[in-house]
Amino acid sequence: MKNRFLTLILVAVAVVSCGSKDIIEERYLASATTDVTLYSIDENGNVSEAQTMVRGRKVKANYGKGVKVEKQKYYPIEITRKQYFYAKEQSLVATSKEVVKEKSIWVRTPASIITDCETSLIGGHANKGEQLTVLDFDSLRTDGKVHRYKVKQGNLVGYVYGKYLVFSKSDAEKRYKAEQYDKVHKAIKNSFGGGEAFGCDFYPTERVKFANNKMPEACYSLYLNISPSVIGNIEKYIDFAKKTKINTFVIDIKDNECPGYKAEAMQKYSPTNYRYAGKNKEAMYKNAVKRLHEEGFYVVGRITCFKDSHLVKDHPQVAITEKATGKPFKHNKAYWPSPYDRQVWQFNVELAKEAVRKFGFNEINFDYVRFPDRMTKVEKLIDYHNKYNESKVQAIQRFVQYACDEIHAVGAYVSVDVFGEAANPGYTTAYGQYWPAISNICDAICGMPYPDHFSNGYYGIKKPWNHPYEILKAWGERVQGRQAVTPTPAAVRTWIQAYPVMRHVDKNGLRYDAEDVEKEIRGLYDAGLTGGYTTWHSGSNLEKYKAQKDAFRIDYLKEWKKKNKK
Repeated sequence: MKNRFLTLILVAVAVVSCGSKDIIEERYLASATTDVTLYSIDENGNVSEAQTMVRGRKVKANYGKGVKVEKQKYYPIEITRKQYFYAKEQSLVATSKEVVKEKSIWVRTPASIITDCETSLIGGHANKGEQLTVLDFDSLRTDGKVHRYKVKQGNLVGYVYGKYLVFSKSDAEKRYKAEQYDKVHKAIKNSFGGGEAFGCDFYPTERVKFANNKMPEACYSLYLNISPSVIGNIEKYIDFAKKTKINTFVIDIKDNECPGYKAEAMQKYSPTNYRYAGKNKEAMYKNAVKRLHEEGFYVVGRITCFKDSHLVKDHPQVAITEKATGKPFKHNKAYWPSPYDRQVWQFNVELAKEAVRKFGFNEINFDYVRFPDRMTKVEKLIDYHNKYNESKVQAIQRFVQYACDEIHAVGAYVSVDVFGEAANPGYTTAYGQYWPAISNICDAICGMPYPDHFSNGYYGIKKPWNHPYEILKAWGERVQGRQAVTPTPAAVRTWIQAYPVMRHVDKNGLRYDAEDVEKEIRGLYDAGLTGGYTTWHSGSNLEKYKAQKDAFRIDYLKEWKKKNKK
């Protein structure tokens, strides 16, 4: 051990020795950025950069063989058994809590400031380019980046995820690959008041993977509602599914005015949802999810967000209101909490987290992640209570960002439902769904292109509801266009029509039995959308599913790969 740290140390006139004996102490590398610069010092006292190391690494420093060049102290650290470099004195700290040196940080991607990490409580919002004071941090990742910073914004103290923050104002103000993406999003029109696409953020999302929770490459999914005759008879659905290629079930947790079980989050945030939830359903949910997992199925919990009359009854202040009266605005026979309101965000996310923790859902599916539709005539008569002066597309994207961050933290994936219209090029939707802004963040994006929702002649197809293959293929091709301008696109898992064409659309419409459902799915796959499907049949009627059985017995992904030699 004697003189081992001396192999590269030749002290000349320009270098003042700080000691003579080996004094080996363990230290952590610290920096105001993710990396720590290490140096070589030659016999003439010339200091040169040698390499960098990620901050937070534990090293052995020799405080007995330090040197001083001009006014800076350096101490040798062991890199390998035969190689040593110097670190500046201030880059070596005694504890892992001291490794983060930055005093300020800048916002690259607009993000929520969380004041209570346990309950995902949002205290404020951090805008792009804004400077925040660093007070502390929770943990350091292996790449030297902070997981969450504790920051101060004016008088507000809270936490922001480090992945949205950078070390300089100039980096914060940059847009991701502006030369490639800005022209695309600037060309999108705001014809219906949904907001400028350019106002959203398109920095790549760090995709998560959970060791004990693998999302199928293609989810072949059956939807189940909250009825005891459905989830209470889970064995019958399991028996049916095992005779098909179905590998996923989507189960309602909360639909508008139809809460599933008496969740603690409902009791705390929405007593009316709690009151109307099923008294004995928690055991039913627990058994259903447990049995589905035992049989190898992937299980998704569905929650409707911004259409919730019960929540509005409990908290009228979070509602979209009439300007003239100040009363909650009723739209499509329901009251809508404002998608701008962070209290609404928190309730839905806390409900989701509880479901994951309590039952073990693999994924949370959010529906009604939008503003009300068909509002053009009344837009000026209502108040959305837009506290942070956001556009609709910004609010929706930021909710998805917040929801993904908080739900990923408990080990589950997030999928988001969007109208089929969101696949159309050229404009942002009136209700705030801009496909690339959502797909860039969530784990799976779930369009709802039900054939009987398309008007006659749409995409040039006469009575599209009676041409399931043609309409889904045409729609899917447009989805590919939206995915192509998304830096980190989500998996595409599409809701398909599993119910007969509504009579008000066409009394001679198709029944949507096995042949028609198969045509829908093949239309999606022939358009290259290979993430799978979910049946939309609100009744979740097993006899109806049995009539469609042949469509569910096909492994469409396997066929697609064979056809495309993947």
